[in-house]
Amino acid sequence: MNRIRLLPEHVANQIAAGEVVERPASVVKELVENALDAGSTRIHVEIAAGGRSLIRVTDDGCGMSKDDALLCLERHATSKIRRAEDLAAIRTMGFRGEAVPSIASISRFTLTTRERDDATGEGTQIVINGGRILDVKAAGCAPGTAVEVRSLFFNLPARRKFLRAEETERAHLQHYLTLAALAHPHVGFTFTSDGRTLWQLPPVQWSTESDRFPALRERLKTFLGADVPLLVVDFRAEIEESAAPDTEENPHNADGGFALADAPASPAEPARSSFRLWGFLGAPGVSRSTRDDQHLFVNQRPVENRSLSFALVEGYHTALMKGRYPVACLFLEIDPAAVDVNIHPQKREVKFREEMRVRRLVAQAVRETLLKFAVPGGASGAPHVAPATPAAHAAPAEPQPVTPDLWVSSALPAEVPAAKPAPVPLHRPTSPPPTVPPGHTTFPPRESVAPLPPEPQLPRVTTTPSAAVSPTPPPAAEVSTVSHATTAPEHATAPAPLLRVPLRYIGILGRLYVLLESDRGLVLMDQHAAHERVLYEQMLNRLEDAGSSPSQRLLLPETVELSPRDANFVRLNLETLARLGVELTEFGDRTFLLNALPPTVKAASPRQFAVGLIDELKAAGNGLNVGRLSEHVVAKTVCRHAVKANDSLRESEVRQLVDDLRRCAMPYTCPHGRPTLIEMNWKDLEKRFGRMA
Repeated sequence: MNRIRLLPEHVANQIAAGEVVERPASVVKELVENALDAGSTRIHVEIAAGGRSLIRVTDDGCGMSKDDALLCLERHATSKIRRAEDLAAIRTMGFRGEAVPSIASISRFTLTTRERDDATGEGTQIVINGGRILDVKAAGCAPGTAVEVRSLFFNLPARRKFLRAEETERAHLQHYLTLAALAHPHVGFTFTSDGRTLWQLPPVQWSTESDRFPALRERLKTFLGADVPLLVVDFRAEIEESAAPDTEENPHNADGGFALADAPASPAEPARSSFRLWGFLGAPGVSRSTRDDQHLFVNQRPVENRSLSFALVEGYHTALMKGRYPVACLFLEIDPAAVDVNIHPQKREVKFREEMRVRRLVAQAVRETLLKFAVPGGASGAPHVAPATPAAHAAPAEPQPVTPDLWVSSALPAEVPAAKPAPVPLHRPTSPPPTVPPGHTTFPPRESVAPLPPEPQLPRVTTTPSAAVSPTPPPAAEVSTVSHATTAPEHATAPAPLLRVPLRYIGILGRLYVLLESDRGLVLMDQHAAHERVLYEQMLNRLEDAGSSPSQRLLLPETVELSPRDANFVRLNLETLARLGVELTEFGDRTFLLNALPPTVKAASPRQFAVGLIDELKAAGNGLNVGRLSEHVVAKTVCRHAVKANDSLRESEVRQLVDDLRRCAMPYTCPHGRPTLIEMNWKDLEKRFGRMA
């Protein structure tokens, strides 16, 4: 007797449903994706009891004929792909043809559909109970498709009892609809729960390239709120296709190793594919304790990808406190052939062909966006901040000078400007910073700093952005595998960053917080955090200018045993590690001798430090340099040397500190991610005093 049997079709569908349908949110996801692929402009999702008793998805898409409606209930029947080669370049949300028959096999299912160009006004209705067709009949309906799913998992009680509370299931369902609404602002979404409409989003115009950012910002206002300051991201690059896929399993370049940031690029000319990252990032100081407000899309598909999440945090780097996560809504547009979306049953995860290159580009895009916000007016134009509501005082309505005198003396009227400042390099002051020996600080002593001379009494001059003198833009991080260009969208004008507007010194509160006034409101500066940032960047710049780090030999060499993959990686990058000051020599197939470390590294366990450095080198690649290697020690050092609370500062010292802070690449946070400046605009103050509703 044969022990292997062919399972009945309804059993096979129920098994497939176990992979595709995890909870009611999975049903809504599959049905909404089908509606989007059908070209819908409006989608209405209605649920009851958290999706347990009712899920109804109605759209105005292209609809189906009677034959297509019957055929879509068969497994692996789809209009999305036709050949195996189509799987290498998927451009639709769905493509497997499993969802509809799987859902129909575990519910009481009703499908009503009518083709958009059908002139008879007659559609088709199919009623299914647990995978068995009960009725097929003509029905009057509007063009499009309506799918009704009742009693989910009614014939699988073991699955039904694993469902969570109604509120939990509704939260999962609403989370997916939020992602779908953000990914498709041109589609109107209505969400109804237990007869109550929770939200109704009209479609937003998205017919041209310039419509993208306003449409997405309009949707973000609904889900994030109107007062969250966001930065516009628009980054373009080209990825060189290597012969061997660049993944976490093979993280080194095609030549087998990494180069430092100053190493020349390979002269080879492989094929290139386009890369674009656009969307919105939270401005410095905007973060959350979870990743709930972190939305990532690949070719408009919401995804979960560890590399992208790590790259986002990596891009913020010291602009983010430990344990905090960025607020982001980013869209990655990449060649469909360079990303595999067919690796997860529910298509939640994707895999990139050039995993590490994509990760580095995302981190670079985030980093450059934050740098442009700190120092606007670079080669690609001023950065754009997209607050939902303008933060300006009601009284003065004159335009802002783009490059005004950034200090307004407390003894002079606010209208006194000065000549335009000369361009200031982004990463270092105009004069070489002094050396910081242990126990000393570069903060100017009170006796040696004279007050800045008063500005000449000139009439106020307002310059246009095109005529403004801008600071030197930051040097773009060299990525040996890409050539990129960033462009700024032209859809919005933004207020100048906080350190680019005139400030008036008021005083010091509690011997820690410096009070400053701008024409936008009140500014508070943490003198310790601000001085930390200044010293941190000065010390890192000196380390990076050196190019390579000296080595300090260990008293006794330590053995480091690695996995075969890591051992091969280290063997290919011994020269790179030596330039970083880490001397490793082979001592067997998978064993190395650790002979020396940089003198700035104070590690209790040199072996553990070496293993961690190898992991960081695999992740950062050519972005890892001497300064980056030593930044943790530098951050601790400058924290000890920076001015502290209760250190009295004169006005001239405060002015010098703010001027130094303006020259920093990332002036709005200290090296630990805490804010250096906080602004309370006139609108916030008037609300607190009850002067406006």
